[in-house]
Amino acid sequence: MLLWENMKLALTAIRVNKMRSFLTMLGMIIGISSVIAIVSIGDTMRSMFAKEYEEIGLNRVRCYVMKFDGYYYYSENFTADQFNEIASVFSDNIEYISVNEGGTATGINGRKNYDIVCTGVRGGYEKVQKVDIIAGRMINDKDYEGKKNNIVLEEATAIELFGTADVVGKKMKLKYTRGGFGSGSVVDDFNIVGVYRNSQSVLMKLIGGTDNTRGLAYVPESVIFDINVQGAWIIDMFVSENAPATFQNTFTNYVARMTNAQPEDVKYSSAREAMGEADSILGTLSIAVGAIAAISLVVGGIGIMNIMLVSVTERTREIGIRKALGARTGDVLTQFLIESAVISLVGGIIGASLGAGIVIAGGTALGVDVVVKPSVMLMAFAFSALVGIFFGLYPARKAAKSDPITALRYE
Repeated sequence: MLLWENMKLALTAIRVNKMRSFLTMLGMIIGISSVIAIVSIGDTMRSMFAKEYEEIGLNRVRCYVMKFDGYYYYSENFTADQFNEIASVFSDNIEYISVNEGGTATGINGRKNYDIVCTGVRGGYEKVQKVDIIAGRMINDKDYEGKKNNIVLEEATAIELFGTADVVGKKMKLKYTRGGFGSGSVVDDFNIVGVYRNSQSVLMKLIGGTDNTRGLAYVPESVIFDINVQGAWIIDMFVSENAPATFQNTFTNYVARMTNAQPEDVKYSSAREAMGEADSILGTLSIAVGAIAAISLVVGGIGIMNIMLVSVTERTREIGIRKALGARTGDVLTQFLIESAVISLVGGIIGASLGAGIVIAGGTALGVDVVVKPSVMLMAFAFSALVGIFFGLYPARKAAKSDPITALRYE
């Protein structure tokens, strides 16, 4: 009951001095809103990166060989036979393997020309990597095994060349260079078997933007090997979740023997490891920046201490009357501690709501699913109350220890 009476006294004191109370809260509002916004932005970025890596495939691995000849590093290319050998030897542990690389060619439709980056894939690529096919189909095993000149165009590329995305069944020409520089240009007819939509995430747009100067397309990997007779320098594969823990070591040693390289020359990079590193960096950065923003809470706490000291001085006679009527030292201490805690807590509630609101509004504008953790909000409320108690302790003790006779004489 006494606690409730002290709460009412605290709220009454705040209402009586609305402007002063608001300005006192302002430090807490700014501090808490900054911390909530920064931590939420950090959590949102971590969530976006996690989703991006999930889209890529956490079990995705890229492997290449980089040798040092005593002067400089150079990559060791893989042949089509080596790819097939790796796929056969590790068939139990690899769900999908491909070069997943290609080169730039010129797409031709009548008088229209457009640069296209062609990516070589095998059948089943859409099972391990999301491909939004809007018409026709994706490259399949028959395309790969038969080395068929079939192509799947990106929607924007199809519109650029044909003026429409309804191009399945049509033919186009690809002009490319076979085998490197000085080998002359080759023009081949390709059948369009599918059209897909490239939905770039907000994160990738923020990081790299959108390149509107080149189109994208998928062709059979076997055709890429025919075009690029020098081979492919990277292995792109999806490792089975049931692969043994020793798979990486076994695989890199096998590739080293195959290419006459040292095991340390074989570079093995998994999406899961990359995501862990990115998440660790973002988490550390979020904590560091949040800690810097939290400095403003100290400033807000000092403001609370200052205004509570003023309040104690102004209410000296009131304190004397309360103590003369029987209020104990602990009662007066509790009254002023509650008042400072309430000021700080209300400021924390407003600040947390403001910080979360800013993040949510920004996410809505950008089309991003924001992450505002309830646990962070609760911690902010609790911390703001603790700041009020900590910085209100000295003024409250000063009020509690005042001599009632001296306080009654105060004008």
